[in-house]
Amino acid sequence: MHRSTASPTHPPGRTLGLGLALVSAFAFGGSGTAAKPLIEAGLSPLHVVWLRVTGAAVVLLPIAYRHRDAVLRRPGLLLGFGLLAVAGVQACYFAAISRIPVGVALLIEYLGPPLLIGYVKFVQRKPISRGAAIGAGVAVAGLACVVEVWNGLSFDPLGVLFGLGAACCQVGYFVLADAGRRGERPVDPMAVSAYGLLIGAVVLTAFTRPWQADWGKLGGSVVMNGHTLPALVPAAWMVLIATVLAYLTGVVSVGYLSPPVAGVVANLEAVVATVLAWVLLGEHLGLPQITGGLLVLAGAFAAQSSKPAAVEAVPGAAEASGGGEPREAREAREAQAARERVAAAEREVSGRSSRTSRGD
Repeated sequence: MHRSTASPTHPPGRTLGLGLALVSAFAFGGSGTAAKPLIEAGLSPLHVVWLRVTGAAVVLLPIAYRHRDAVLRRPGLLLGFGLLAVAGVQACYFAAISRIPVGVALLIEYLGPPLLIGYVKFVQRKPISRGAAIGAGVAVAGLACVVEVWNGLSFDPLGVLFGLGAACCQVGYFVLADAGRRGERPVDPMAVSAYGLLIGAVVLTAFTRPWQADWGKLGGSVVMNGHTLPALVPAAWMVLIATVLAYLTGVVSVGYLSPPVAGVVANLEAVVATVLAWVLLGEHLGLPQITGGLLVLAGAFAAQSSKPAAVEAVPGAAEASGGGEPREAREAREAQAARERVAAAEREVSGRSSRTSRGD
């Protein structure tokens, strides 16, 4: 397995994780801006989603082949990631917006980080840092302003249920990305992304029926904020940046940040999407959205600047190291201590054998 050699015990490791999470949020945030011209050109939203996921899966085929042993090591993990983090999020979100306003659906979907914090605390029974909890709350309040949820308030039980389904699938994204690094048979995060997208593409194919789409439109032109450009440009951006880069960097970042922190940082995706729509599509950006964006930034900063939760330290380790110890550092230290104990035992046995042979 090919894993990064950067250690999260040092500030550069956490900085790298934050940088990757930000890249992922910015990349994911551009998906809607790239997809809208294609939809306006005549492709249905579901067919655009299929193009996005399937195109990314094809691009990542070499990575999937290189890590083909992952299928035998953790098949359940890969299947779960494909069903939840890829196909589930897309299917539930589109089902939600078919019944409730887009802004409301987005807000419900981005309840994922608070739900993730609840899952980690009450299901996995791990402590949550105060910064992550506060950051999640502030970020959700900011998102309500970004999407101007008050402009489309309506209650449709089924639509809300689909939105919550998308939020739960988003929780699965972070939980499974973190689980891939754990256990006796860890899986490279790039393999998780590659096989997740492959599985998601297969599932979405069954629902979207891509053979019914007019793919000839990709050979034409689309209009973006009054400018004409080849349709393949936003399509390529959507596949390569908003999906391939977004998933790869997002999954890897969870290994350096805790899932709750990575989840709060991911809320920046909605802010990026709003700003890009303003810059590239000419959509209006009002004071509430600017204020909401600043709140989301504040929430992300509060989450990532918090100290790791105490769960990452073994008893007594916090006092020895001056704070919570990251998981990978603790495992490395414990492995080193075990090797030293084995070596000491071997030296003792060797010394006894030597004294016996000399008649001591």
